Amino acid sequence: MKKIVLSIAFATTCLFTIAQEVESERESVESKSLDSILITGYFRQSTILRLPPTQGTYVYSGKKTEVLNLLQTNANFADKTGRQVFAKVPGVFVYDMDGAGNQVNIATRGLDPHRGWEFNIRKDGIVTNSDMYGYPASHYSMPLESIDHIELVRGTGALQYGAQFGGMLNYVSKKADSARKFSFESINTAGSFNLLSTYNAVGGKVGKFRYYAYFYKKSRDGYRDVEHTNSEAENITIAYEPSKNFSLKIEWARSTYTYRIPGQLNDSMFKADPKQATRTRNYFNPDIHIPSVVLNWNITPTTKLQFTSSAVLGRRNSVMFDKATNIRDTINTTTMQYNNRQVDIDGFNSYTNELRVLQNYFTGRNMHTLTTGIQYMHNNLHRTQLGKGTTGSDFDLTLVEPGWGRDMHFKTKNIAIFAENNFQLLRNLSINAGARVEMGRTDMTGKVVYYPDENFPVSIKHQYPLFGAGFTYNVTGNMDVYGGFSQAYRSMTFKDLIPASVYEKVDPNIKDAKGYNAEIGFRGTQSFLKWDITAYVLQYKNRFGTLSETDATGEFYTYRTNIGKSFTKGLELFIQGDWQTGNRSVFSVFTSTAFMHARYKNATVKRGNANVNVDGNKVESAPDLTTRNGITFRYHKLSMSVLYSYVSETYADALNTKTPNAIGSLGVVPAYSILDFNSTFHISPNFEIRVNINNLANKKYFTKRPTFYPGPGIWPSEGRSFNAVFSFRL
Repeated sequence: MKKIVLSIAFATTCLFTIAQEVESERESVESKSLDSILITGYFRQSTILRLPPTQGTYVYSGKKTEVLNLLQTNANFADKTGRQVFAKVPGVFVYDMDGAGNQVNIATRGLDPHRGWEFNIRKDGIVTNSDMYGYPASHYSMPLESIDHIELVRGTGALQYGAQFGGMLNYVSKKADSARKFSFESINTAGSFNLLSTYNAVGGKVGKFRYYAYFYKKSRDGYRDVEHTNSEAENITIAYEPSKNFSLKIEWARSTYTYRIPGQLNDSMFKADPKQATRTRNYFNPDIHIPSVVLNWNITPTTKLQFTSSAVLGRRNSVMFDKATNIRDTINTTTMQYNNRQVDIDGFNSYTNELRVLQNYFTGRNMHTLTTGIQYMHNNLHRTQLGKGTTGSDFDLTLVEPGWGRDMHFKTKNIAIFAENNFQLLRNLSINAGARVEMGRTDMTGKVVYYPDENFPVSIKHQYPLFGAGFTYNVTGNMDVYGGFSQAYRSMTFKDLIPASVYEKVDPNIKDAKGYNAEIGFRGTQSFLKWDITAYVLQYKNRFGTLSETDATGEFYTYRTNIGKSFTKGLELFIQGDWQTGNRSVFSVFTSTAFMHARYKNATVKRGNANVNVDGNKVESAPDLTTRNGITFRYHKLSMSVLYSYVSETYADALNTKTPNAIGSLGVVPAYSILDFNSTFHISPNFEIRVNINNLANKKYFTKRPTFYPGPGIWPSEGRSFNAVFSFRL
């Protein structure tokens, strides 16, 4: 590893030196470029945009992309209310694990929403997934107050950044005002459940250096009893820009929170009182650091180079009385104390280095674009679980007995080589063709107290050639037809490979999941109307699950393996109309609607001691209909929005169990509809007030019945809440 770091440092130094020499010659003959100027206005349109055909060293032509400008939306950022933030992205399924906004849990096209782990999640292009191979969830949680806009590229763009089925979700941060040496922004929120949060940022440009830094802190009780969150986030960015063609950015970002978890409910508990808590001693605490270095160099007017080196470092900590809903956490009459809690700690050491080059070239009068690159990941996930914790009630990771029930290392080394070419065949027609080759290996070592030692170590190879293609046809200047196809895969994670108990075994021939995305769409702008309509299919093969088997003595055991495949098809529809009703007023209406048909194919799962064919059953957490519809009225400095969201019923398991079980982990998740109100008033260019009312009708609902963390059962979503936001800039 030391050799790799030294090589990277040497390569960066060489590139920097060469760039300085080239730029010193350019500066003598090229005119100076002006710094950016921030212009603030009251009369702003809020709509969904799309990424340009090329941006930086990326090619987005022929792909379904969405850009959400957070500065132009009235959404509730303090609580990261997903249905509001992603309201104009059709088909986004939001899993409300907690209402405090500790994490954003979303999915599209019938995928799993848990911490967004079917997405390649990035911040300013830097990977934030905790471990892309061992635990792809993103525990890093930046404040949305720090974000300028969000970029979403669906799975057909997977070749350039990673092989995830969901695609890429990139949070793009606010940047320093380059026209000033110093600027200051403060965003402060107060609201229901004793919510208090503050975001404070400074930035500016001094000579050839640009800087930006923020500090964020939030405290909040919850909709449910005993629920509480304390969270913090910090970020420091320093960029050196000796010329308009070269920049070197160094950044460190951190997020942490401690969440007191109120516990899951069963159906009778939820009906009686969704606010009640079944746990008072359960805590969850991720503490994540993301350092990075990014070098951008426009070598020539037609050649761009980007080198990125980053890491995800930190821990995921939890201490819980981890039992089923119907087992109460009470005083033990023998010891006159609570029972011992379970301590679990994951240590993340994930490193990513990526070199990308974009080259524009001509054949005749047509300009084509080729992007190529190589990505190297070196991860070491250290998982320690089933530790015997204290009998106390506070957040305490102390072990009362040394040792862990599971003490495992999950080490992955992976190299990915990729290339994609955009061919401009005609003035209004371009096609893409690309490939990505993944080559890597994961080694799992360690000890599980209830599992034979001879079953470790385990070595898994990841070797996949992935191919994709796409096109864009410009019907007129404002209307495009686009489409594409891309293969994808998802590697086996810790969860898929470690048996949950002594009664479970893992298939030694278990395989990575693989499949593809394909889509065709029509988007455009005509007069007052904007639209993007897409039809798609997604195939997901080698889905992970469990079967029931018998050993040589006839004893039943659970067998963790690949259970079959699923096939999803659907239609995503976004339409928005804007009407100017006066010199200073605009009336806007939109619908963001998705029809989805996600079903299992040739799949079998365990039920009791038998295996059941689930061919034709619905995929979990994949609603047939999701629709969000909004109205916004803007008059001069005032903007008001009403959002109506509806999600049809879903199932908690592949068996599509209708009748809830005793602990609430199985059964139907009923359809629900939610009404939200948001408003913004710009008092001056430097001062604004926002008011948000979530779940205006105080609907009692839940979005998912998880079968694992944070506990199998019902996790109620929040009822009505209110907050007010006060922002000012200097």
